[in-house]
Amino acid sequence: MANTVSIISPIDDSVVAERTLTTTKELDTVVQKAVRAQQDWRKAPVTEKAMMCHRAIDGLLAKSDVIAEEITRQMGRPIQYAPGELRGLEERGRYMIDIAEKELADIDISHNDITRFIRRTPLGLVLAIAPWNYPYLTAVNAIIPALMAGNAVLLKHSTQTLLCAERFQQAFDEAGLPEGVFQSVFVDHAGTAELIKNPGIDFVSFTGSVAGGIKMEQTAAGLFKGMALELGGKDPAYVREDADLQQAVATLVDGAYFNSGQSCCGIERIYVHQKHYQTFVDQFVEMVKQYKLGNPLHAETSLGPMVNHQAADRVRGQIKQAIAAGAKACIDSKLFAADKPGTPYLAPQVLVDVNHDMAVMQDESFGPVVGIMPVNDDQRAIELMNDSRYGLTASIWSADREKAMALGDELQTGTVFMNRCDYLDPALAWVGVKQSGRGCALSVLGYAQLTRPKSFHLKNQV
Repeated sequence: MANTVSIISPIDDSVVAERTLTTTKELDTVVQKAVRAQQDWRKAPVTEKAMMCHRAIDGLLAKSDVIAEEITRQMGRPIQYAPGELRGLEERGRYMIDIAEKELADIDISHNDITRFIRRTPLGLVLAIAPWNYPYLTAVNAIIPALMAGNAVLLKHSTQTLLCAERFQQAFDEAGLPEGVFQSVFVDHAGTAELIKNPGIDFVSFTGSVAGGIKMEQTAAGLFKGMALELGGKDPAYVREDADLQQAVATLVDGAYFNSGQSCCGIERIYVHQKHYQTFVDQFVEMVKQYKLGNPLHAETSLGPMVNHQAADRVRGQIKQAIAAGAKACIDSKLFAADKPGTPYLAPQVLVDVNHDMAVMQDESFGPVVGIMPVNDDQRAIELMNDSRYGLTASIWSADREKAMALGDELQTGTVFMNRCDYLDPALAWVGVKQSGRGCALSVLGYAQLTRPKSFHLKNQV
């Protein structure tokens, strides 16, 4: 019997789809086809690559309504928000396409009678490993720039969102991409390890958990392959004494609970100047109570289930441990009728009287819970924000741009926001520090990890 994988919807445990896993023999064929196809693709003009990638994005956008429902059924995001993912994909994808010609051009450093330049050459075959939480947004970060740089791409998507991999394949096929340049594969953990070890794979771009990143590095040990790792975080926010509280509350509630908190750069801990602490907490809690937890296919639902009951139970465990250690829960879960232990439906929670000895303030929650602490001054806020093994993004809420910039310089993080959070700007480098990963995606710097420099030194005959 064929080895298969099923997508189980968090909505009602129904089977969304079932697919046959790609066999080891088939993987070898896929890799060989990609290696051959890349030899011609790398020579194609950037304008030709751009035309095809734009067409692929157009194709995905044309199916926006169908894709939105598929996203909801596969991972539980409320249908009212699901279409936004393709708008984000378009923003990132088109930006990277539009800057490609300039950023991939030769770097000319000729001198006198010596022609000298550095050429950015493609790596070869890039394996993109994408997660389920933002199945299109995370994947496009690697796929489009890798293709534009002249690489072939294999996409291994999460088994929770395999339909997204098929949509990518369909879009690139319909856009006229040469056969073999982009291929999606259905593999489990063992199959992923086989791909990483395959000598035809030149680079691995992985988005996922720290545990997953460790396995990736262990698998690739001694193979001298490039690897980009985006591993999530425990992203903090600091509300200063001069902050606009109304704006801070509204934006941070959304930053903490959008996608049921299942965002790598979602807000998971908040530090508020003691002058505004109680007012902030009161307003924050009241706004959280306005969420509608329920079936994400219903138009009125604003908070859907988590991806599965195991993920929800893990967050329930963090909340329970924190309360046992002295934290106070500000939300009565009975306000949310859909909340049921043992299911993916979990009421949003706000915790106060928390401290950094609690897992909920140290370990990634990846769920609809946030802890809020008062601080006396900027220095204490920076100390607490940096007291984490993660460092993806951090946000500062203030009317003082210069002060926010100065504080940002002290933060151990890849991105510093002021009066904003939970957003990825394609014009900026997407990087993580500490256990949030390594590598740089998007921006003008994003092409560096997907190409290798090749130097030319051409001296005229005497």
